[in-house]
Amino acid sequence: MKEYNGDIIQYRRERAWEALDEAELMAKTDHWNTCVNRLYYACFYIVSALLEKNGYSSSKDTGIRSLFNVHFVKSGLISKNLAAIYSDLFERRQESDYGDFFTFEKADVVPWIEDTKRFVAELDRHFETGTVE
Repeated sequence: MKEYNGDIIQYRRERAWEALDEAELMAKTDHWNTCVNRLYYACFYIVSALLEKNGYSSSKDTGIRSLFNVHFVKSGLISKNLAAIYSDLFERRQESDYGDFFTFEKADVVPWIEDTKRFVAELDRHFETGTVE
């Protein structure tokens, strides 16, 4: 396992919260596809910070998801229910960013905002307590 970089970890934690703020701004202006993109990246940044802290890294989204699942979800450190938020947002972002004629609706996206806040907060807590609830 490689040694982790505290500056990168802090940057990614901050980016997670910033992406959440951006998602909420997009929601206020009814930009639902962009909101989903920012929700996904909030999860991505906090997961990549957690991986970095534990000496894991990947240059691809799929690699980040795989490492997270292997080292945190399958090991039981992160619940499958909590991890599902990240996986679902990955799929939703793929649809909206790469699919033609795909538009999310408010009713679909609004619940994901609170789910993402919970996901980011619970993973971010790990940096203060060393545990994830």
